[in-house]
Amino acid sequence: MREAYAAHGPELYRFALRGVGDDGTAQDVVQETFLRAWRSSDRFDPQVASLRVWLFSIARNVLIDQHRFREARPWLRPVDVTAHHVEAPDAIGALMRGWVVEQALLRIGEDHRQALVQTYLEDRSYAEIADELGIPVSTLRSRVFYGLKALRVVMEEMEVTW
Repeated sequence: MREAYAAHGPELYRFALRGVGDDGTAQDVVQETFLRAWRSSDRFDPQVASLRVWLFSIARNVLIDQHRFREARPWLRPVDVTAHHVEAPDAIGALMRGWVVEQALLRIGEDHRQALVQTYLEDRSYAEIADELGIPVSTLRSRVFYGLKALRVVMEEMEVTW
């Protein structure tokens, strides 16, 4: 598996990144690809296809599964605070939107708020933030996931309809 990852991992990552557009999700796709390949290694037949072709077909299936999974769970889609609002005619509207987001963020837990602010608003990488906080990247991803879920609930409670 190490040799297969060394030979095809970077290509699979780029393929996954083009498919999902998110660094963390692309890494998850590659990990799931190799996990599925390891679990079904007895089914690999070099007479039928090369290792590269076999791994890319698994990655394609993982991408399809990811897409279906996210479509069935809208709360997993990234929050884009600017996507559903009407442009403010003046600075007061922009100030109000900022205030509403700030108030919503204050209503969720500190760990989740910190994860969301640093990943989305400060646009920092997961690895950088995890190192700074002294936690695994997977823990940070969980905090972002549950933070987004909590933020959506709070904004629904606040009746925000941008």
